Amino acid sequence: MQNKGLIKLFALLFGLVSIYQLSYTFITNKVEDDAKAFAEKRISTTDDNYVSERDKLEASYLDSIGDNTILGYTTYNDAKKKELNKGLDLKGGINVTLQISVKDILKGLANNTKNPVFNKALADADAASKSSDDTYLELFFDAFDNIKGDTKLASPDIFANKGLSEEINFQMTDDEVKPIIRRKIDESVISAFEVLRERIDGFGVTQPNIQREGNSGRILVELPGARDIARAQDLLSSTAQLEFWETYQPNNPELQGFFFQANEKLKTLIKVDDEEQQPVKEESEIDSLLSDVSQDSLDIAAQRNPLFDKFQLGAPSYAVGVAAIKDTAVIGSYLRMNEIRRLLPADMQFVKFLWERPSEDSEIVELFALKSNRDGEPRISGDVVSDARADFDQVGKPAVSMTMNTQGAKEWEKLTGDAYNNQTGIAIVLDNKVYTAPGVSTGPISGGRSEITGSFTVNETKDIANVLRAGKLPASAEIIQSEIVGPSLGQEAIDSGFTSFMIAMAIVLLWMIFYYGRAGVFADIALLLNILLIFGVLTSLSAVLTLPGIAGIVLTIGMSVDANVLIFERIKEEIDKGKGKSQAVADGFSNALSSILDANITTGLTAIILFVFGSGPIKGFATTLLIGIVTSLFTAIFITRLLVDWYIGGKTRRLDFCTGLTKNLFKNINVDFLAKRKIAYIFSAILVGIGVFSLMTNGLQEGVDFVGGRTYQVRFEHPVSSSEIASELNDVFGSGTNVKTFGEENQIKITTPYKVDVEGIEVDNEIQDKLYTSLQKYLPDGTSKEDFILGSGDASIGILQSIKVGPTIADDIKNNAFLAIIGSLAVVFLYILFRFRKWQFSLGAVVAVFHDVMIVLGIFSLFGTVMPFNMEIDQAFIAAILTVIGYSLNDTVVVFDRIREILGEKGWRGGENVNLALNSTLSRTLNTSMTTLVVLLAIFVFGGESLRGFMFAMIVGILVGTYSSLFIATPVMYDTMSKSIRSGVKAKKDETKPQGKKKVKM
Repeated sequence: MQNKGLIKLFALLFGLVSIYQLSYTFITNKVEDDAKAFAEKRISTTDDNYVSERDKLEASYLDSIGDNTILGYTTYNDAKKKELNKGLDLKGGINVTLQISVKDILKGLANNTKNPVFNKALADADAASKSSDDTYLELFFDAFDNIKGDTKLASPDIFANKGLSEEINFQMTDDEVKPIIRRKIDESVISAFEVLRERIDGFGVTQPNIQREGNSGRILVELPGARDIARAQDLLSSTAQLEFWETYQPNNPELQGFFFQANEKLKTLIKVDDEEQQPVKEESEIDSLLSDVSQDSLDIAAQRNPLFDKFQLGAPSYAVGVAAIKDTAVIGSYLRMNEIRRLLPADMQFVKFLWERPSEDSEIVELFALKSNRDGEPRISGDVVSDARADFDQVGKPAVSMTMNTQGAKEWEKLTGDAYNNQTGIAIVLDNKVYTAPGVSTGPISGGRSEITGSFTVNETKDIANVLRAGKLPASAEIIQSEIVGPSLGQEAIDSGFTSFMIAMAIVLLWMIFYYGRAGVFADIALLLNILLIFGVLTSLSAVLTLPGIAGIVLTIGMSVDANVLIFERIKEEIDKGKGKSQAVADGFSNALSSILDANITTGLTAIILFVFGSGPIKGFATTLLIGIVTSLFTAIFITRLLVDWYIGGKTRRLDFCTGLTKNLFKNINVDFLAKRKIAYIFSAILVGIGVFSLMTNGLQEGVDFVGGRTYQVRFEHPVSSSEIASELNDVFGSGTNVKTFGEENQIKITTPYKVDVEGIEVDNEIQDKLYTSLQKYLPDGTSKEDFILGSGDASIGILQSIKVGPTIADDIKNNAFLAIIGSLAVVFLYILFRFRKWQFSLGAVVAVFHDVMIVLGIFSLFGTVMPFNMEIDQAFIAAILTVIGYSLNDTVVVFDRIREILGEKGWRGGENVNLALNSTLSRTLNTSMTTLVVLLAIFVFGGESLRGFMFAMIVGILVGTYSSLFIATPVMYDTMSKSIRSGVKAKKDETKPQGKKKVKM
């Protein structure tokens, strides 16, 4: 091997850089362990607020030492930015996919036009989007074209308006307008992306990830380590629609008269349940709270009337009345009824009713009546705010200070003047919630400076100021997919992942020494360096390590072993031919290179497809697999070679590449594989047939990734009955809710399609409330809803993980999965055709892979409901299928490579030399399959519940793939060759080897 010095230098530098990159991770882990020890010494575990107080003390400790120099070259704050990124499943946090509403953007570009053709096209696009893969914008254009008649996109009341006058005029055709609208939509999505990035930067999470997903209008946001999940969700989905309104006087007689008339009218519209007419025996907490508002109001409520049963006039502010938070939705629906709106006085026809933002732990909220115009526009919008910051008011309570631009300052002065003269309040509204509604006691306020006060925490004022500075989203952002993982589950994943990793690695290291002796030690050294390089590259690329990523690294161990096995087996063959050690080593590495490259390239191609079509943890799996392939090639081909050459360079050193127990293992084996191909065909046909029958009758258990819905992993203190809970939850959420034991008997997985078509955090909160109410009796006494819901408490009991997938994105995931599998088969077919120059080789490989996939699917269909672990078909399963495809092809290509080599030297001789090739690779095939299986079994047993289905698919795939490479791929290739070729003594050069460039004499 030439350039040994350069390779040594490169390996040394590569290793040192990896250690340097990983040093930041070691530093942050050490500092955070110190912070945890510091906090635990200063707080009792029996404290009611143990978890929250511990977190505060940890944060305080880290803040205090964040800029202190560590080891002379970094600080904690600096190291935190450079440490190995841990994914959601290892660190906890939230991962969401936001859908920016293109419909809202279109309506905004058209100035909220009432044009019937435009609005009908929007409605048609809404309907079409439920079953189409096209973007919403293209669906809108298609719908508009179908119904437009003489109407043009450039009509004055659509896009040829004042706002777009510089780009769109009345004379433009639809084809000229469409590119402009496409660009405007893209600009709006980019604007939303930047707004969200600004907000996230101010949220305080280290190593956040935000990226656009093509032109779909979707934005992926990952906040690993985020513990306050509700705060994160509000921050991401809030449109930041800041508005300033003038309120009506709460004692306005016309307004009060309206509520009395509304109550009487509702009596004729609503049938009140007789049970609700019964008097309340005990005064509830909410009644006690409301009693402080107004005795008169309670007198009204005592009449048990539809409106005043839930709503009470009078409040100690500029609000018109108060209600329990749980009743606000019903009251709001009453006030929006057309029959009720008609009762409003003529000068109040456009009044806008909004609830206040409830303060923490409050059970009641106030209702405000805001002065509005025909278009429902506020007096001042948030666009005039030029700066905002978290501050404190005159009495030291958290507040938000705002500064307005020149235009805003003038409008603010007029608004405050009107409020002063009318003795009304000014409601400061953010996203349709009244944050505060102060009065004006000193006359008009000039200068454009104002303050938002209320019952805020410091974090809330920071978030509000952050949102206002970043600006409002150009359209609503709905969370169409989310995954939330609690920190305790993340730590469990780290522990189980590390355990499986260490066990798998120990077994492989010992096996290599047992089988290859001292040469196995050299392979182990290369393997350990390989692992160091993988983690170093992951850190330097700021890639994210996930639990499937750890599985990918462990799988890489098997692939690295495969390369060394190929090399060592070829060296043993060269030694058996009588060659000297140095020549045998050189020829062994040279002859194995083709098989190693082909095998790793085919696996790499499937990993690339997985990276392109996968998302989240699956992309992490593909990333580590790709990095592992590159580093495995480097360490196996170069580092192992350096160590072997160094050792045999000594005159007295002996290197046998085997031990006494393994010296003659797999030698003199002569199995007639081709003679058994008909039996194999029948056996495989039976297995595939049973699988297809089960798929047609039983189908597969599709996870929420493919059908949409919500799933919750819930842990209890004691074992529970999944069937009993399923019965109760089906009464709450309706049929279709599935409950099964997940791992231990005190842990269940709940999947429900309840309101899957309805977007919004409100639905998530509703489902969490219902879960808590239904499961409360199974929880320890005193468990609050906040402790039950993820993000509050240490989450050792309650919801450990929740996943939500909307129906639209579920269809996209399913389509991507199908494309990934078909794409991988097509790419590999073409690669093998390119390498072996005969379609029969490609056909044999693809048939074998198809055979393997169908058997895995059949087993999951047959045993999906009886296995004691999750066997749902989700993105992780697709990753497993693609990995099986890669491994099966890896095995098949190695066999084909040896067949090509032997046929090129000796010819076909019927099937004699094909059998010779199969027998000569048997040692490598079984050795690699066994080590890989041991690795996968270690992950299956010790790697955690969430990986068991994933690993089971791969274990089945490895077993079937090893069988198919010997009994399916090669026989299919053989049987499809013409008889004239198979009977030949020696194949022509162009039939068995890739064509090289012809040398031309000059």
